[in-house]
Amino acid sequence: MGEVAAIGERLRVAGLALAGVTVHVAEEPEAVRRAWRNLSGDVAFVIVTPAAADALGPTGRESTHPLIAVMPP
Repeated sequence: MGEVAAIGERLRVAGLALAGVTVHVAEEPEAVRRAWRNLSGDVAFVIVTPAAADALGPTGRESTHPLIAVMPP
């Protein structure tokens, strides 16, 4: 079973750490892309904020591994 990670703005993702999610705070688009590139190979599921999804563009939206889910706005 793989790990779960989250990428996005601190206020939107910080609480997920309480559930064991590896949180990558990324406030700017380049930080989002860097966090995505640096995800561990063990990550199977990534939760991203809407702003992070926009920063990832088609790369994130079309990803099948890791699987990606966008938080509601």
